[in-house]
Amino acid sequence: MARVGLIGATGLVGSEMLRLLAEREFPIDELRLYASDRSIGKRIAFADGEIACQGLTPDGFDGLDLVIVDVDDPIALEWAPIAAAAGARVIDNSAAFRMEHDVPVVIAEVNPGDLAEMRRGIVACPNCTTMVMLTALAPLHAEAEITRLVVSSYQSVSGAGQAGIAELDEQWITGAGKSDQYRHAGVTPAAMTPGVVWNKPIAGNVIPLAGSLQDHGYTSEEWKLVNETRKILHVPDLQVTATCVRVPVFVGHALSINVAFARPLGRDRSVELLADAPGVELIGDGDGYPTPMDAAGIDPVLVGRVREDLSMPGALNLWVTGDNLRKGAALNAVQLAEYLA
Repeated sequence: MARVGLIGATGLVGSEMLRLLAEREFPIDELRLYASDRSIGKRIAFADGEIACQGLTPDGFDGLDLVIVDVDDPIALEWAPIAAAAGARVIDNSAAFRMEHDVPVVIAEVNPGDLAEMRRGIVACPNCTTMVMLTALAPLHAEAEITRLVVSSYQSVSGAGQAGIAELDEQWITGAGKSDQYRHAGVTPAAMTPGVVWNKPIAGNVIPLAGSLQDHGYTSEEWKLVNETRKILHVPDLQVTATCVRVPVFVGHALSINVAFARPLGRDRSVELLADAPGVELIGDGDGYPTPMDAAGIDPVLVGRVREDLSMPGALNLWVTGDNLRKGAALNAVQLAEYLA
């Protein structure tokens, strides 16, 4: 039995973690829930009872074995080391420690052996997009060694939290019955009313800017996918390029992936590997087309549209989708907790 703390218990991912801990019957002797000041005292249902949220204090982690963190980077930077110093092993879902050389970034189905490298007592979960992609690609990499990835992601609004979901929901409602206006939106300024989360409408639209602009015109989401992939696969010079797009989908990220290999790997062998891969469900013998809605609320990453790249011998195209809140965040954290416990 483990004594567990969860920082960020009231958020979208925190709520999903609590469901998973209960569903998977994680052996908990004590569970402490931490939340922001406005949620202190809020009672959250868990198992057969309720647990009151508490605030973060320097001595609040004493006696805990594991602490799972799902909060913004500055809060994680402050409190994850305090939890580790108190003797807990920390599983961090933020981006705060992913690129630290002495903090492993781990996907349960891909590189669980890296948990042995927790020299600071902290392990990081990757970004949800990286998580979904590499769960599918890892068996192909083990067989034939990936040399280059060209990725386009189609990321749901829940990646921006509850505010993203609320903004899409509101815009769908206010835009109902206005198809004529939206058909001429380029010359109808009223159709382009910005939201709060995004400065252009997300309902009925796609926004090719996920995250903030960084070096060389790439966004923070795109750099996460590049750098985390290299670190998880232990290939620091892996050629990866990405375009991350926000789409009007509530839950579920999808990726179109073009992958090249060091050794020959045809479609048939790829399908065999994917069919047996942990955490992966192959759709229609690899020729199906899973959607984010198909993946919403389930554990596995769904893979389809597997086909050879006719423009580049030896390369493959595939389509991957997964629940960004579940496998992309909450499930992996709980799986790592199971390993550590």
